[in-house]
Amino acid sequence: MTEIRTPRLILRRWYDDDLAPMADINADPQVMHWVDDGSVRGLDRTAEDIEGWEEEWDEEGFGLFAVELLASGELAGFTGLSVPEFLPEVLPAVAISWRLGSQFWGQGYASEAAHATLEFALQDRGLDRVISISRVGDDSSENVVRKLGMVLERETAHPVYGFPLHVHSIDLTEFHG
Repeated sequence: MTEIRTPRLILRRWYDDDLAPMADINADPQVMHWVDDGSVRGLDRTAEDIEGWEEEWDEEGFGLFAVELLASGELAGFTGLSVPEFLPEVLPAVAISWRLGSQFWGQGYASEAAHATLEFALQDRGLDRVISISRVGDDSSENVVRKLGMVLERETAHPVYGFPLHVHSIDLTEFHG
């Protein structure tokens, strides 16, 4: 079982008990504002998402980690690696992403978890490059991207929804963990 500990977080595979708190996160319009078309997701869709994330772990050897607060055991959301199949123009690529409940915003958790994920990508999975895809205007994600040392590679449009996207990248051989 893959597990990463940071000073305040545990990044781990998904448990059955994670479904309800992740569904609560996905049901928050503030959280989902920058995701796809901004629609919230219910319990069933969240269960499908988690199942897909776990399948990616099995198929790719990486995936989205559940992010748990070390101090309280609360599920804060996710961070991790995935193949961004929705955006064929960047393939082959591995993307880092994150989604945390709004009550966990502004405390550095996303940056801490994403930094640990980049170390995992380089040291444990041997990846030499990782990208990040975010909607133009999502300043919070852009801030995390900047802290990770990623650079703007291109601007493009979402193939389904048409809104502008930024694609950032980092060469992990230059990443300072």
